[in-house]
Amino acid sequence: MTDISDDSNMALQEGFSRPASHQLLRVQEKASLLVEALPYIQRFAGERIVVKFGGHAMKSPQIQASFARDVTLLRSIGINITVVHGGGPQISALLEQMSIKSSFIEGMRVTDDETMRAVQMALMGQVNPMLVQMINDAGGRSVGLSGVDGQLLQATRYQPRGADIGRVGQVTRVDDSELKLLGEAGFIPVIAPIGVDIQQRETLNINADYAASSIAEHILARKLVLMTDVEGIKGPDGEVASSLTVQEAERWIERGVINGGMIPKLQCAFEALRSGVEKVHILNGCVKHALLLELFTDQGVGTELVINE
Repeated sequence: MTDISDDSNMALQEGFSRPASHQLLRVQEKASLLVEALPYIQRFAGERIVVKFGGHAMKSPQIQASFARDVTLLRSIGINITVVHGGGPQISALLEQMSIKSSFIEGMRVTDDETMRAVQMALMGQVNPMLVQMINDAGGRSVGLSGVDGQLLQATRYQPRGADIGRVGQVTRVDDSELKLLGEAGFIPVIAPIGVDIQQRETLNINADYAASSIAEHILARKLVLMTDVEGIKGPDGEVASSLTVQEAERWIERGVINGGMIPKLQCAFEALRSGVEKVHILNGCVKHALLLELFTDQGVGTELVINE
């Protein structure tokens, strides 16, 4: 009979070694995360999820590459994912290069013809192909679109409180025929939020949150994820709420707990939920793997909005 010490010597001679305790713990932690993710993966397989990617995360190549890998992983496990991207920083930088001043009304960029050309150049010429390439490099199969392609995002001019803010659009109809074909073929659509007014024959600049919400509503997505610059929705105690109902969020708006740029995001969320989207998630896109952590862990990293308890 061979004793334990002889077994150890034989293992070393054959090139095998037992993992150090700290290495084993790391491996076990990874295995635990996979086990925790399993029921979520099973639940969402075959479902549709719309993700809006924007904010300051758009400035970081590292975060963009991480997002591309996360999206590729989601598609590879059978989740039918559609990406809608913003590009505010890139638009602002391009306008500055062109010596065009920007102004905003109720968070919307006033868009004259010159600004619209810059918007299209930034979104369709820079941001969209960059994200498509990153997803393809990560092993995914991605196709870049704008809302003009196939008249995907049909829109009319938006005039908040009667104000003329130029070529800014509100979505009136979504034609998802291309999205269906791409999804069935295993592709990840990446959409630039440029809409088209068919009657006026003009392109329109659409807020990415509104574009993502409109698409999620139309395709009856299981989830809408808004990746932004904040951790989530903070309550009266200053802490991020992990889960919130529409009614609770509306009360916080009335009390002034929620204000500023979060209000239009919540309006998008409310509309999506009331149109049949099951859940809306708001999270910080600058957190590495935020999308996976929010969808596949019990705790999550942002705020989950639901219509009722």
